[in-house]
Amino acid sequence: MSMLKEFKEFAMKGNVVDMAVGIIIGGAFGKIVSSLVNDVIMPPIGVLTGGMDFSKMGLTIKEAVGDEEAVVIAYGQFINHTINFLIVAASIFVLVKAMNSMKKKEEEKPAAPPKPSKEEVLLTEIRDALRAK
Repeated sequence: MSMLKEFKEFAMKGNVVDMAVGIIIGGAFGKIVSSLVNDVIMPPIGVLTGGMDFSKMGLTIKEAVGDEEAVVIAYGQFINHTINFLIVAASIFVLVKAMNSMKKKEEEKPAAPPKPSKEEVLLTEIRDALRAK
């Protein structure tokens, strides 16, 4: 039973929950980036390269025979996935950089000076009373 209790404590820690949320959002973000690359970025690049569709580019090693499929090295897909990765990495870099700068600004705010202790207040009153005489 103690192992189950330990697992529950581990699973309920804030970091684990934050990580789960990050993974779910990351999956959705990955779909957006894939669409950006495949539907927005790659078509103009294809036009600039004479109408080439990178996703269909590949090197056929063995032609299809009967029921056997062709053996193809799909380097065009690799190019698309590499661009996907670079966009995701750049986006995450910008996001982390922005969060770090906001965190730094928050840390740089001067804290209010601590209130003087009762002894300091009393000593200040005594000093002021002596000066007044």
